[in-house]
Amino acid sequence: MDREKLISKLNWFFNLELNQVDLYTSQSRHSRDPYVKIAFERIAYIEQQHVDNIADKIKELGGKPSKIGDVLAPILGGAAGTVISAAGLSNVLRANILIEKKAMKDYKALIHSLKRTYGDIELVRLLQNNLFDEDLHTAWFQRKLASIKNK
Repeated sequence: MDREKLISKLNWFFNLELNQVDLYTSQSRHSRDPYVKIAFERIAYIEQQHVDNIADKIKELGGKPSKIGDVLAPILGGAAGTVISAAGLSNVLRANILIEKKAMKDYKALIHSLKRTYGDIELVRLLQNNLFDEDLHTAWFQRKLASIKNK
């Protein structure tokens, strides 16, 4: 994979993660359950770490993190968080699971591609760490959703 294509792919993740930060921050603000509020805050914090790490890697490769993400993510993520939150916690969790699964699918594809074509082990490890975090978020959302269904 050439450098420009890699930067483009990383910008995709930069925008996705930035959107997730604003989505989960908005969901936290709208949550009435104190524990769920904390969970969304923590998940947003972890997603912000992903944003920062990906931005650093884009810069290291000579690119610039997408300005579109900086402008649109707060609007889209915040609006989506508000709208989804109005649909109730079960629907919030279902939507979050779908978003996280999409992120995991895309991370897996890029990791697989980079392992075959790109020698930067540090980048692969960064992406694997992000993938693991997304998996943890999904597991928490699924577990919380199951606990709601069992009430």
